[in-house]
Amino acid sequence: MNQPASWNRAGRAAAGVGVRGALWTFVAGASIGVLGGMIGLGGAEFRLPLLIGVFGFVALQAVILNKAMSLVVVTTALPARLMAVPLQDLEPFWYVVINLLAGSLLGAWVGATWATKMRSATLYRVLAVLLVIIAAALVATHLGTVEPLTLDPVPRTIAGVIAGALIGIVAALMGVAGGELLIPTIVLLFAADIKIAGSLSLAVSLPTMLVAFARYSQDKSFDVIRSNKQFVIVMSLGSIVGAILGGLILGVVPDSVLIPTLALLLLLSSIKVWQHD
Repeated sequence: MNQPASWNRAGRAAAGVGVRGALWTFVAGASIGVLGGMIGLGGAEFRLPLLIGVFGFVALQAVILNKAMSLVVVTTALPARLMAVPLQDLEPFWYVVINLLAGSLLGAWVGATWATKMRSATLYRVLAVLLVIIAAALVATHLGTVEPLTLDPVPRTIAGVIAGALIGIVAALMGVAGGELLIPTIVLLFAADIKIAGSLSLAVSLPTMLVAFARYSQDKSFDVIRSNKQFVIVMSLGSIVGAILGGLILGVVPDSVLIPTLALLLLLSSIKVWQHD
């Protein structure tokens, strides 16, 4: 893979976390967590452009670090989610998880493989386009009406595998959990309540992320985690604290203001990422 000469320099710059740097990293992570928590997501889609544009990581570095932190945040969110939506409420929907995983596990492996083989310039363009797609999904899910489709079991199962594969690819390429795409998919294909869909998305996301993480671990670029351990820990802690705070102030800002603002932020980020070289 053809990585720019700035690879190691950017990694060391972001890794140099003194007291002031650690505080800034924590605040940045917390801010991202708040944004995600206010809409019931982990915030990884907002963290990715921050890692590239502010902290100076090149594309694949940012994706791998984002994936590592997304794993931490999702794992932490699971117990809290189970308190809000107990397991017995999810039992009738386990076939949904299995159906989507049948596609997403393969998609995650394929997406991570593509990311490690792409030129950095190409990966920047791909990430920029995916940020636009996430912005559109965000608006459609929170401001639009997602009406379940009426499908027979066989076509629905096939559609679930295909959707899972596509979401797995996107999640692996961006280093995100994929909840912003999984939740509307679960509502659309399987007519699940939005709260149930949120919990089911975590059950799909975690193994999907683990597969992508395993694939990334086979690439030399995975060293970025080892050389930036302190950075990852501090920003992950900030993201967790921010997600909790964001959940506590959920509903304070009307969706009619919050969602277009966040979508605009993603669109502006996509432009900055696209212009990266």
